[in-house]
Amino acid sequence: MKKSQLIYQFIREKEAVSKQDIVIGLGLSLPTITQNLQNLVELGLIDTSKKISNTGGRNAIAYSYMENARYAIGVYLNRHYINCVALDLSGNVINLVKTRENFDLNDDIYLRKIAETVEEVKKNTNFPDEKFLGVGIAVPGLISDDGERVTYGLTLNFTGATREQVAKYIPYPNRLFHDSAAAGYAEVWVRRDLKDAFYLSLSNSVGGSVIIDNKIFEGDYRKSGEIGHMTVIPKAGDRCYCGQRGCFDTVCRANGLAEYAKGNLDAFFELLEAGDLGARRHWNKYLEYLSIGIHNIRMLYDTKIVIGGYVGAYIEKYMDDLCARVDARDAFNERSDTYLIPCKYKTEPTGAGAAIHLIDDFFETI
Repeated sequence: MKKSQLIYQFIREKEAVSKQDIVIGLGLSLPTITQNLQNLVELGLIDTSKKISNTGGRNAIAYSYMENARYAIGVYLNRHYINCVALDLSGNVINLVKTRENFDLNDDIYLRKIAETVEEVKKNTNFPDEKFLGVGIAVPGLISDDGERVTYGLTLNFTGATREQVAKYIPYPNRLFHDSAAAGYAEVWVRRDLKDAFYLSLSNSVGGSVIIDNKIFEGDYRKSGEIGHMTVIPKAGDRCYCGQRGCFDTVCRANGLAEYAKGNLDAFFELLEAGDLGARRHWNKYLEYLSIGIHNIRMLYDTKIVIGGYVGAYIEKYMDDLCARVDARDAFNERSDTYLIPCKYKTEPTGAGAAIHLIDDFFETI
């Protein structure tokens, strides 16, 4: 890591520090720190308008982190929605727009709508253009190593689609990302204590991310974590989009719950909280299948499991019920509440993860 990056990250972690704090904290020479601080100030990345009080001496300049110095936009394209979110350098949501549009990359109107949604969010931030880093685009499919092509997109039948095609009308730097990997990346980014874990994404498709040493492990062909195609109901289950029957995805995707409330997941959980018997039956069945999947993941990885995605945003108040079901399958006399964790990043984690990739890319250039 370059010295400027070390200094910037140190300030970002501490929020406000003096020059002497940096000398002691990083062990760098005063001239080196002075020169790099000047460069960071000129880039508009740190603020020097505040002071740190010193007893018996002159107050020192406080070098503080500016989270609004840059921002990025993340887009999540799923079957029925274009979800677009803007994030500052701390991963805070600046603006969020959800537009109901059916996924169809062969429809020029749809491609224009993606770009229009990006422009709407960009305008809503009220930030100048020079602060904009670009657009990360997350899709429910596996992406090639160079980020230019969808290598597996059976979810929405778009295998072979290219970044250029998806971003046809987006006039800004952009990249493609696998949706589950993006969501897992967002979770790792906001909770640095999560060194090793499995991120379970329960959105309109079921997927996952394997987290090792705070990084996403993608496997030989970027299929690591694809537990949506783990069989949980042999033979008798519904047919999955992959062609097999009884996949985890068929019983634990979020829209399976939303369909009970006319496609609205928020409304489903409102009905559940209101004591609606039909919603309760659906939820009990969902939790039972979810417990099977979680048990299998635990047997494979023996690590913490984070429940994320659209359903993960609601799961916290139902953890006791879920843990009891997982514990009933336990073979090693351990309690699932010691390793099962509700997600921390709840607001559009997939789009956010795509944007955070661009923020991290920016940090690498400092």
